Amino acid sequence: MKLKHLWFVGLFAVVLTLHAADKPVLRAGAAAVDITPREFPLNMPGGFAANLATNAHDPLHARALVLDDGTTMLAMVVVDNLGLAPEVQDEAKGIAAKRTGMAPDKMLIASTHSHTAPSSNTKTGPAPAVAYRKLLIEGIAEAIVQAHAALRPALVGAAAHPLPDEVFNRRWYLKPGQMPLNPFGKLDTVKMNPGTSPTVLDHPAGPTDPDITILSVQDAKRRPLALFANYSLHYVGGMPPAQVSADYFGEFARLMPARVRADDGFVAMMSNGTSGDINNIPFGVVRPPRAPFEQIRIVAGKAADTAWHAQQKIGKHLGEARLGMVQREVVLKYRRPTAQQLAEARAVLAVTDPAAKEKLPRLAENYARSTVSAADRKEETLTVKLQALRIGDLAVCGIPFETFAETGLDLKHRSPFPQTMVIGLANGRHGYLPTPEQHQLGGYETWLGTNVVQEDTTVILTRHLLEMLAQLKADTK
Repeated sequence: MKLKHLWFVGLFAVVLTLHAADKPVLRAGAAAVDITPREFPLNMPGGFAANLATNAHDPLHARALVLDDGTTMLAMVVVDNLGLAPEVQDEAKGIAAKRTGMAPDKMLIASTHSHTAPSSNTKTGPAPAVAYRKLLIEGIAEAIVQAHAALRPALVGAAAHPLPDEVFNRRWYLKPGQMPLNPFGKLDTVKMNPGTSPTVLDHPAGPTDPDITILSVQDAKRRPLALFANYSLHYVGGMPPAQVSADYFGEFARLMPARVRADDGFVAMMSNGTSGDINNIPFGVVRPPRAPFEQIRIVAGKAADTAWHAQQKIGKHLGEARLGMVQREVVLKYRRPTAQQLAEARAVLAVTDPAAKEKLPRLAENYARSTVSAADRKEETLTVKLQALRIGDLAVCGIPFETFAETGLDLKHRSPFPQTMVIGLANGRHGYLPTPEQHQLGGYETWLGTNVVQEDTTVILTRHLLEMLAQLKADTK
């Protein structure tokens, strides 16, 4: 009996050992690389007029998190930039792949959409801009390389907590008689950024997503290693003129180590969610005047507090999280103007009399040129990259557009995972992405030139992403 008992105990121990070996043991590494420009002046895109920076107010970074479960290794990178060109991202991924052995299609690179960051893809022209492209590519690659080199046993957890008081839908129905003509000389149903006067405003045209969703990473001793956050809020702005800045995304990363009592090796990053129709202006309310950068600090502080509250919901971080990542290339049709739209655009561009130009709707010439360009475009289609990731029970979707909040909310609601994060401006920036219903309402984000792809694109991309999430959910390796 004694020998039989010992044999049973030994067999049970072997079974436990084999079962433990089946569980993926997670490793993680994180890094932040300074990508602040060294040379000026530099153009900061994002508006209809030139906006030159002559110095930096605060540093820009490429921040990377690399995860490895022994079967799948993936990278999630956040870059302080308006919107990285796909070509720039592909070059950075290629360099990182050669230096780490990682697969490029297992790397997600997203932009924060700071409007006070330099252009990403200037190949010829002013020397500072050309030099910055090289610095940017090398910095992104270096962040991935350093994060990869820092891989160590790790634990992860995910949660969300709401911060509703800093997100506002910027598309509004106006009261009768208050809608101005759009650049095409027509009346839209809704208007972007209509001001704060209650005599003009009626009600917003869409929802907001109030949640800050986080992925919290600890080392094997349960010390903070990294925190990857996501919030569906456009940049905040309110910067001193002519200065580069990471906006609230950078300030959040600076504050977060104090919230979690982390050491110098900790890396926090804030990604841009589905904020194509969301900004930080409380329409209908007059906010007290702010000093330059003050509102950025306010929002970043609240976001850091909210991320801390989300982390408190996690309870125990786990080291057996299974990883997965799927990438798809989706072909979309470019929008084309009708014959009437093209004729109207050419008529606007034919106006030469200064007095007649003054009578044109605001931005009429800008959008007339966009209309003609859309008609002259040789390419019929645009190929975009979609990505879906699994980190244990957390799903992550990457979309290369300025996506509306309702699309992000829809993906979160229909996702097969208990927690889902939707990242905008991932693997490129191809303009705004309204839903078909929002297209019917008009407004800045729907105009030809601001939006460049077929009007049912959200339906197509949502279908693909839900299929990709289902694949990750079903894949037990």
